[in-house]
Amino acid sequence: MKQFLIAALLLISSLIVYSQDITINLPAPVKTGGKPLMEALSDRQSNRNYTGKELDQQTLSNLLWAAHGFNRPDKRTSATSQNKQEMSVYVVMKDRAYLYDAKENKLKLQVSDNNLTASLGQPNISEKAALTLVYVADMSIASNREAGFIDTGAITQNVYLYCASAGLGCVTRASFKRPDLHNILKLKSNEEITVVQAVGHI
Repeated sequence: MKQFLIAALLLISSLIVYSQDITINLPAPVKTGGKPLMEALSDRQSNRNYTGKELDQQTLSNLLWAAHGFNRPDKRTSATSQNKQEMSVYVVMKDRAYLYDAKENKLKLQVSDNNLTASLGQPNISEKAALTLVYVADMSIASNREAGFIDTGAITQNVYLYCASAGLGCVTRASFKRPDLHNILKLKSNEEITVVQAVGHI
């Protein structure tokens, strides 16, 4: 009986870990505090050297909300042309890529692939950053292709300001293996990766 209980507990615990890998439920973002805006603007910069330390879930939640979360009903923290909201944010951590579900405040596993980090290019950055944000525009929804890139810029600046406020580093990059990353993420033909943005401790 004792062995059965131990086996059952081990099975349950493994299922819990597995389910957490599939969906990461983030804590509610903290929307108060941080540096004053003018200080964050003063400290905003690009960083390419990271410690390799991971972000805790609270920081991750705050970061993603600042990037492209909801700050009022059906409206985002970053603007999109005509409020099309064509942007998606993928979070790449090592060999796993998650899709940020802003309404549910969750990360949903999309793919696990050993080639993910390599597809991000510049290993001196991508291998040491805590994560890389991959911005994807659905060009069938966007006002036009240019709007997708402009809207990406609004998101990346939000991330820069959050990182400046939180004492983190980040850098936006267009130097990645676009076809490889597109294929690994299993994106559709109407979905285009605009840029990627590394984030990490410095």
